[in-house]
Amino acid sequence: MKTFEVSFQYKDRKDEVQSSASKIEASSLPGAVAKATREFVKALDRKQRFDMNKNGLEIKAVSAGAAEKEAAGA
Repeated sequence: MKTFEVSFQYKDRKDEVQSSASKIEASSLPGAVAKATREFVKALDRKQRFDMNKNGLEIKAVSAGAAEKEAAGA
């Protein structure tokens, strides 16, 4: 299993950016994105889900090893 860091971002009804990030263990990147998305959407209430669907959801995913290398290089 590999570790991936997945972050989500969407605008709510007040035009504020809501974001969340999590580390997920999965065998592939698409599996990690799917698993993290299910967990993220389950945590939202009805109005937050509506705002997310209306304004779109931005997903960024990187391998945890790549994220550590970028942080060390910066």
